[in-house]
Amino acid sequence: MPTKRPRPTKAAAKPSLTLLGSGTTPLPASPDAARLEVFPNTHPDRDYEISFDCPEFTALCPITGQPDFGHITITYIPDRYCLESKALKLYLASFRNHGTFHEAVVNRIRDDIVNASAPRRLTVIGQFNPRGGIAIRVTATYTARKRTRR
Repeated sequence: MPTKRPRPTKAAAKPSLTLLGSGTTPLPASPDAARLEVFPNTHPDRDYEISFDCPEFTALCPITGQPDFGHITITYIPDRYCLESKALKLYLASFRNHGTFHEAVVNRIRDDIVNASAPRRLTVIGQFNPRGGIAIRVTATYTARKRTRR
């Protein structure tokens, strides 16, 4: 069964940037408490790529509780909305005390960004530092179904 193109959440439907310029902003306690914020794309008529490079990503191993370090790269083509970078930074930092497997965290980041901004295309890559001599690279992608014009 084909999946429907996600709609931005209510927060994205009426963009309101609450984190940008708010002075000191505490880190969210968890990814569930974090909030991805968006703003209107000034060029929704064209395809262009936006990339975020996050070389200091940290999450906890859900089994040992030890920190896992990784490099997250997010590349997307926006549709109606763009991700606000401070909100993204706080969202990614919220994983620091969160236990999760590498595969799960990359797919969660993908899903949360799709739900917040409904991009045309998105790729999230997690390159995690070696543990026991093995490095892990996880790639999760999303491509929106083309909208039909009415």
